[in-house]
Amino acid sequence: MQICCIASNIFGFTGGIQIYTRHLLENLQQLVPDADCQVLLKYDRPADITQADRPIPGMQFTGFGQWPRQLQTLFMTLAIWWIALRHPQTLFITTHVNYGKALVWAKRWFGIRYWIVAHGLEVWDIHTGLSYAALAEATAIAAVSHYTRNHLIEQQGLDPDRIHLLTNIFDAQRFQIQPKPDYLLKRHGLAIDQPVILTVCRLGKLDAYKGYEQILRSLPVIKQTIPNIHYLLVGKGDDQPRLQQLIQTLDIAANVTLTGFIPDAELPDYYNLCDLFAMPSAGEGFGIVYLEAMASGKPVLAGNADGAIDPLAQGKFGCLVNPANQPEITHALTQLLQGTYPNPRLYQPQVLRQWAVSSFTRSRFQAQLHYLLQQHQFSPMAATPPAEISYPSEL
Repeated sequence: MQICCIASNIFGFTGGIQIYTRHLLENLQQLVPDADCQVLLKYDRPADITQADRPIPGMQFTGFGQWPRQLQTLFMTLAIWWIALRHPQTLFITTHVNYGKALVWAKRWFGIRYWIVAHGLEVWDIHTGLSYAALAEATAIAAVSHYTRNHLIEQQGLDPDRIHLLTNIFDAQRFQIQPKPDYLLKRHGLAIDQPVILTVCRLGKLDAYKGYEQILRSLPVIKQTIPNIHYLLVGKGDDQPRLQQLIQTLDIAANVTLTGFIPDAELPDYYNLCDLFAMPSAGEGFGIVYLEAMASGKPVLAGNADGAIDPLAQGKFGCLVNPANQPEITHALTQLLQGTYPNPRLYQPQVLRQWAVSSFTRSRFQAQLHYLLQQHQFSPMAATPPAEISYPSEL
């Protein structure tokens, strides 16, 4: 069996799609250990691969990040077509629809089979062009959430039988319920009883849909009742200069810290530093950060118009707000911080952790992947359909 996985990167940068891709590769390696698996990475350089702290054994990695962007695309496309020409029986799996464009032609020319992982915005409301053709002609589509799957079916008319759930998971062992870390309290000049809101995301101009601006605009109102409120915005990107100007305009500089890049090893401590995780996104395909926050025992505020409804169980284990309604966001943030939000589960850290850890597990992801492989005759072992996520019985 031969598999070719195609992704943006997994070594030089860590984000939601990168984490998902790594989980996919690790589980493929476990389920089909004898497969000849090649991995093409557009933005990772050969040095990123050879110097990686967490290599994945048994896989052949090729990075194209040492070339200019146009050549990265050209060389990776040629590599895809060369593998398809020489080994048309290969199963191609791409974790971004953009790389499906090359796979459409490979299927038409060489008869290959390919899967596309569908996350969120990148596959919503595509009705024309090669990206639509890539989705329409894919052997299978693996959707990371019910929301994305339903969106593809209802808005784009894709065949439901070809769209399978392959939900996000996270490393539950990394994220634990712990006291606020002293070193971060000192670093940011915070008191141990000071209420802290946290957001973790990219701060790019194309990422404003994640809702961090709405939180900034809520702070002038919130600090009227909670004067010592502090907002930690973790991440980096080209939207930072605009945000710094907005912070000055709103006169909230004393209440906000833009941390910029933080080492990945410190991320669990930042979740423990906060009292509330908030990211009222309008375009999240799922949101691994919500699971990480809940596993740390923190209440979560998210948008009600995207894939966040999956990790928050339609609001049973989190606060869902209209991401376009500023007064609603402000009111919900204030309630959550004051302990008056009308959902007692959000103030029970162990309940939040239990939901996240028991519902989005490695074993569930592996069962979904095994079933998908078996359905398309890529696994010799029989697999039964994975059970639907169920709520803990005592809740």
